[in-house]
Amino acid sequence: MACGFRRSIASQLSRVLDLPPENLIKSISAVPISRKEEVADFQLSVDSLLENNNDHSRPDIQIQAMRLAEKLKCDTVVSEISTGQGTVNFKINRELLTKTVLQQVIEDGSKYGLKSELFSGLPPKRIVVEFSSPNVAKKFHVGHLRSTIIGNFIANLKEALGHQVTRINYLGDWGLQFGLLGTGFQLFGYEEKLQSSPLQHLFEVYVQVNKEAADDKNVAQSAHEFFQRLELGDMQALALWQKFRDLSIEEYMRIYKRLGVHFDEYSGESFYREKSQEVLKLLDSKGLLQKTLKGTAVVDLSGNGDPSSICTVMRSDGTSLYATRDLAAAIDRMEKYNFDKMIYVTDKGQKKHFQQVFQMLQIMGYDWAERCQHVPFGVVQGMKTRRGDVTFLEDVLNEIRLRMLQNMASIKTTKELENPQETAEQVGLAALIIQDFRGFLLSDYQFSWDRVFQSRGDTGVFLQYTHARLHSLEETFGCGYLNDFNIACLQEPQSVSILQHLLRFDEVLYRSSQDLQPRHIVSYLLTLSHLAAVAHRTLHIRNSPPEVAGARLHLFRAVRSVLANGMKLLGITPVCRM
Repeated sequence: MACGFRRSIASQLSRVLDLPPENLIKSISAVPISRKEEVADFQLSVDSLLENNNDHSRPDIQIQAMRLAEKLKCDTVVSEISTGQGTVNFKINRELLTKTVLQQVIEDGSKYGLKSELFSGLPPKRIVVEFSSPNVAKKFHVGHLRSTIIGNFIANLKEALGHQVTRINYLGDWGLQFGLLGTGFQLFGYEEKLQSSPLQHLFEVYVQVNKEAADDKNVAQSAHEFFQRLELGDMQALALWQKFRDLSIEEYMRIYKRLGVHFDEYSGESFYREKSQEVLKLLDSKGLLQKTLKGTAVVDLSGNGDPSSICTVMRSDGTSLYATRDLAAAIDRMEKYNFDKMIYVTDKGQKKHFQQVFQMLQIMGYDWAERCQHVPFGVVQGMKTRRGDVTFLEDVLNEIRLRMLQNMASIKTTKELENPQETAEQVGLAALIIQDFRGFLLSDYQFSWDRVFQSRGDTGVFLQYTHARLHSLEETFGCGYLNDFNIACLQEPQSVSILQHLLRFDEVLYRSSQDLQPRHIVSYLLTLSHLAAVAHRTLHIRNSPPEVAGARLHLFRAVRSVLANGMKLLGITPVCRM
């Protein structure tokens, strides 16, 4: 973004430093706003220019910065040049800054920040993102919620940057648990309960049969035999399995709709039960498969028998395992999508599993294994509903909606809403997502309902409140003011701080695109909301001269537009009333 200002500064630097402007653009950054003082708009880190210089006796950075600043001149774009700690600072002509930023935000709309020179020359890629991936019959727990919202964010961001994204939900729909479930349903299952509440009923059956199997070897044996029947293609066993899968997906889709999440493909481990046999043959033909005394098949990734590098790929009865099916899935997706990047979003407990899968792909001769990436995340602790521990994602969504409705009912400023249930759910989801995305994805964190729903401070409720309030301004004063607009009326410190912050949006998007961490965008949007709150208190529209009112309305409209863009990338639906 930075509205071409970065390029203009780079052009002047390029003439002085005799370097191509493209080499300089990423060294010029918008300066974060400061509460204590007015800051310049851009700065060049002199250190970053010298990074490629192998001369270890390089002169003092401060002297370098001062020498460089002396060679540069102010022009129609840059009104002031100064130096900081190892930096050269540039202040942009204030009227040009105001006009260009506001114009660009309105013109670019949802693409603001994405058309930046930081992203220029970025070729569109084919990207596969595998996320959510609950296990049919096991509880859709909070870890799956994290995978769902993180994966959705990554897919949204990649799509916004112009890449072709395929969103895959790879269900845990195969494996020994289906032996248990098939046996359990024959013992304890009820067709009516399965039809009315499939996830709940299958979970109850699964818990019950696990207890029985622990005490009764016959039940455990029946489960084993049922899974073998599945693997061998027994029609009766497959028909029951298919019913479990179809009913579960139907219910998942209803829950995903509430979350605002969609998938291009519902895949699953079951798709690869045959192809995993081909993987085993390929491993064997390359001399990588080793049989153990127990009759299982393993791959030694260390080549020297290191136990921590041994990966089991087949059970003693010849049935496949999770790792084998993941190998088959990766090979199949490469053939189907010819991806440039495939991203797996799962908890950090699966880190070793994916390292082994990627390593096996490499030694099988698939060079594209280096295009595969695991994005791990930490554990959420302490998420309970009023009824106790969370079993299903739906429990969380219902609890969010209920608590948010109670909060909204107790606040005097709450507007009359057409659909309070829907608004409560959207605000509650924003609260949940912001709490989750504020820190590093890899960090574990303690969940707190009280903190989630605070309307002040750095919360999702505050973001939604800010968006609704700014939307209300536009509704109240209409668009008439927007025609009568004088940029000279936006020179107050509060206005300048907002404009400077809007300048940085592209850098924040760029940073998130590099490390796939949403926290950069979250932090940016919270600061933008705090700046808007201060400006709303001091820059009044009512009773101001028309040209002043018009200019301020333009500014608030730009803030709301960028706020909405950022929230949508995070997977939040902005509300217009609350």
